[in-house]
Amino acid sequence: MTTTAAGTARTAPAATGPPLRVTWVQPEDLLGHELRQAAEDGRDAAGIARRWQAAGGPPAPDRAGASPGPAGPSLRRLATTLLDELALLPSPLADDEPTDLTGIQRACAPGPLPRRAGTPPDQDRTAARLEAAWLGRAAGCLLGKPVEKLPLDGIRALARSTGNWPLTSYFTGAGLDPEVAARYPWNRRSAATSLAENIDGMPEDDDLTYPLLGLLLLERHGPGFTTADVARLWLDELPAGRTFTAERVAYRNLLDGIEPPHTARHRNPFREWIGAQIRADVHGWTRPGDPAGAAAQAWRDAVLSHTGNGVYAAMFTAAALAEAAGGRADVHGALRAGLAVIPPRSRLARAVRLGIKAAREEPTGTAEGFAAVADRLHTVHGHHHWVHAVPNAALLAAALTHADGDFAGSICRAVSGGWDTDSNGATAGSLAGLLAGSPAALPESWTAPLRGRLTGSVDGQAVHAFGTLARRTAALVVRTPDRPEAPAP
Repeated sequence: MTTTAAGTARTAPAATGPPLRVTWVQPEDLLGHELRQAAEDGRDAAGIARRWQAAGGPPAPDRAGASPGPAGPSLRRLATTLLDELALLPSPLADDEPTDLTGIQRACAPGPLPRRAGTPPDQDRTAARLEAAWLGRAAGCLLGKPVEKLPLDGIRALARSTGNWPLTSYFTGAGLDPEVAARYPWNRRSAATSLAENIDGMPEDDDLTYPLLGLLLLERHGPGFTTADVARLWLDELPAGRTFTAERVAYRNLLDGIEPPHTARHRNPFREWIGAQIRADVHGWTRPGDPAGAAAQAWRDAVLSHTGNGVYAAMFTAAALAEAAGGRADVHGALRAGLAVIPPRSRLARAVRLGIKAAREEPTGTAEGFAAVADRLHTVHGHHHWVHAVPNAALLAAALTHADGDFAGSICRAVSGGWDTDSNGATAGSLAGLLAGSPAALPESWTAPLRGRLTGSVDGQAVHAFGTLARRTAALVVRTPDRPEAPAP
């Protein structure tokens, strides 16, 4: 019932249309994903799975964020109960995959790399390098946006149909075979702003929203920020509807009064997915030559929403970017630095090493050879969800290795390999942009469509200039001593 201005009661109009399905938080959807997570980390959940199936519970949605319709009250209550039971099951991988920072650092023996005195980076060169990183992240993300969620075969079919295989430019609908278009439709949220014929600046995307938030975090709290500072920043600046997977669950947990780091574990089957990795860039960008320091910052950010391999993905990325930001390493040194800060027996470290090995075993002179690399990785890791950190880390490392740090080669390989295309393209572009060293060193065909601007929904502005973002980032760079190159994996 509602009340009119005169105080009389009237019946509220009946709701119309389908019921609201908020993605990534429905218990009946979370349960299927948690069963997959249990299988991946070795927990014995067979009995719980049988109870769920006997009650008519659905499997995890394959690619969407929610199942088509809501579950009944009894099935939803059962899902909630089983989620809590699953959380109590021990994992045999726990000793090899700690989440606490001390445990991670202990697993990375022989300990922190020694340092020697270094020279502070030149401010102008630093700003130029960081602008290339921002632009590279945007271009790689934009390349992957229209094919996000599509299977590997679909990405290849779309590119081939338009004469863009192997990938050498942004995707286009020009000349696309209607049958291919019907079989593999572009991502509906992205096609209007990310195909070559309609790009006009970098549109809003969570792969750029989180670097903006990271910039705000360091401007407000400095490199000594806490995980609670990250949580408060989200609540102050990040619209709930702009969160996905683990971040959405952590956000909901915050609103339910759950405090970090428990926000990462409570009914959160996405805690080892890629979300923390896409928040890691600013931590690496602002600690040039200090992979260990960058990884520690990324850890404090990541544990709000992630555990285990989800945290390692963020630490690996931050450390690799920090090494590249120092201006003295090539892509292979950057990847070695990333591996040096994560537990070597973890699934993520093994996946990264496989990606590097697979890339080295295929011809690197042309992009054609990378299809075999991607096929090999999909054979090994195809059982994972397409947003999981483990397969995406393998693909990212393979793409960067096979392209030997070349900018266009890196983002095209990362996107052509499937899985989380926009996130992998973004991280590959960020690192390759740092290695390029300046915006002028990036191919104009990739940067010109960006128009030098990014649309965003945080930081109090609708549009951000990449040059301004680079200068703000450069002002936050931590002057740290240099240290010897990381050992080979």
